[in-house]
Amino acid sequence: MFEVKKYKENKEKNYELVIKQLHALIEGEKNDIANLANAAALLNQFLDNINWVGFYLTDHPDDELVLGPFQGLPACVRIPFGKGVCGTAAKQNKTIRVADVHQFPGHIACDAVTQSEIVIPLVKNNKVIGVLDIDSPIKNRFDEQDEKFLEKFAQKLEESFAM
Repeated sequence: MFEVKKYKENKEKNYELVIKQLHALIEGEKNDIANLANAAALLNQFLDNINWVGFYLTDHPDDELVLGPFQGLPACVRIPFGKGVCGTAAKQNKTIRVADVHQFPGHIACDAVTQSEIVIPLVKNNKVIGVLDIDSPIKNRFDEQDEKFLEKFAQKLEESFAM
């Protein structure tokens, strides 16, 4: 059973706790969709000032991302590699943190209230298999510390992938 924790420590300790919680949730579970669904729910409960968190998974024959487990309003279903923040992060295989999405060339507006975004590629066997996408209704919501620990969170998920 999962118990809702109040994250009362500093940002680093809070992230360390949520990564431990992720480990406990996915340990021994081999179903990738179940693990991604729990990871999205965990981040949704953990992070403040966000309006969407979830995953897009790579559809290799078409080199595009397809909507996976998420928390938030309905979202874009398919995103080509190289398009928007998610597609660009997938194509470049690097984290992209955007302080103001309206300044990002080719931004795809799935939710009109989104102001900032961070996207972390998920990699298995040196191939991008998806991305973790988090949106916020606040400009400049994500900083270097968020990026560092969300990348660690993504690494923990990557270790569990059966894909």
